Amino acid sequence: MKKIVSLSLFILGIATLSGQAKEDSIQFSRISTEILNHGKGYNELKELTKTIGHRLSGSEAYEKSVQWAAQKLRDAGADKVWLQEVMIPVWVRGKESLHIKTSGSNWKNLKMLSLGNSEGTGGKDISGEIIMVKSLEEYDRLPAKQVKNKIVFFNYPFNQEHVQTFISYREAGAYRRTAASLTAKKGGKFAIIRSLSSAFDDVPHTGNMRYDEGISKIPAITIGNTSADELESLLKTQNVTAKLNSNCGMKGEKLSHSVIGEITGKKDQSVIVVGGHLDSWDVGEGAHDDGAGIVQSIEVLRTFKNLGIQNNHTIRAVCFANEENGTKGGKQYGKTAKEHNEKHLFAIESDAGGFSPRGISLEMDDAQRNQIKGWVNLFFPYGVYNFDGKYSGSDIAPLHEMGVPTAELVPDPQRYFDIHHTAEDTFEKVNRRELLLGSVVMTQLIYMIDKNW
Repeated sequence: MKKIVSLSLFILGIATLSGQAKEDSIQFSRISTEILNHGKGYNELKELTKTIGHRLSGSEAYEKSVQWAAQKLRDAGADKVWLQEVMIPVWVRGKESLHIKTSGSNWKNLKMLSLGNSEGTGGKDISGEIIMVKSLEEYDRLPAKQVKNKIVFFNYPFNQEHVQTFISYREAGAYRRTAASLTAKKGGKFAIIRSLSSAFDDVPHTGNMRYDEGISKIPAITIGNTSADELESLLKTQNVTAKLNSNCGMKGEKLSHSVIGEITGKKDQSVIVVGGHLDSWDVGEGAHDDGAGIVQSIEVLRTFKNLGIQNNHTIRAVCFANEENGTKGGKQYGKTAKEHNEKHLFAIESDAGGFSPRGISLEMDDAQRNQIKGWVNLFFPYGVYNFDGKYSGSDIAPLHEMGVPTAELVPDPQRYFDIHHTAEDTFEKVNRRELLLGSVVMTQLIYMIDKNW
């Protein structure tokens, strides 16, 4: 009964909106109708994922995606389109394999992926006994003599109790980032981590790792949840040996580009940014991460043009380079904006998948946050209600450090970490309406920012 009363009060509230709010509500409806009926983002995502595929920074596929994005921005009606130079790291995976065995058994192959930016074995076999820890605290208590010449298996499971799955991801992320250097400091041969995955399957999830300065660069790999459970079970009763052969490693840097398109402001050239990252990992198709954010951002420009909305400020779509293993595109964008003394009013990134939008996370001062929260009744009919987050995307972090208010689109998070950074992140996992609704919400928000800031 309480829910029915609340809904009735909400409908009554809409009916009694002020004249200005009614005008905005009508514009919200126009934006939604345009995108859901005529949006091209879904077809563009299919083109990106199926004709180019995954797009690791430094790869030939990424360079193809640069030209693709530039053309799509032109097609969307951008007044200006350009490529922003950025030096990016080049990491290659190559062939890789992991086998395990117990005493008296034959070698068994396990599905695995090297973590991004990891060094490999140089194509040689490296083998040793596995030891398992369930937490960083447990590992810290191990004396170096117990780790020396061993393989350390960091078996920390994705915490299923958090409704907001990004909390679980952040908690587990410490293992992916640090496992290699922690193992090397105590003389271990290489590190294995349980994938940062909410799924109960055997799909390994890659992702970025880092090495501490002055520490040996030993390999770091990941295995899926089923393999992790199997390995844990074996280790409880017997010794297990692992054998790794991998050819991954860093290959220096190269010149590449982020892709930028904009519609010039009619009042001034203060900039409102909407963006995503154009690169992806080298498995799957990079559909949710982050092809979705790219086509949603392009859709924003297209919608302003198609509806003839006269934007006061310059609206700029940025397809950032190298988010996955370096964030060099975002850093270069921030550096260039500062050097050119560009005034940025606001920036929003879509980098949490193409699922149904549920909110907008706001990293800004309380006055700006409260102003946006004051628009909640306009967003509620589109399923958007959560404005409590206080974080934003990594590509626009340099802008935030410069004092720019930043935000991130918050899609429904329940399925994202089933496929994140895996071969399963394909076009087929994206729903057209959910994807386009993300474009709707970002366009609506930018319309309000452009009008009121």
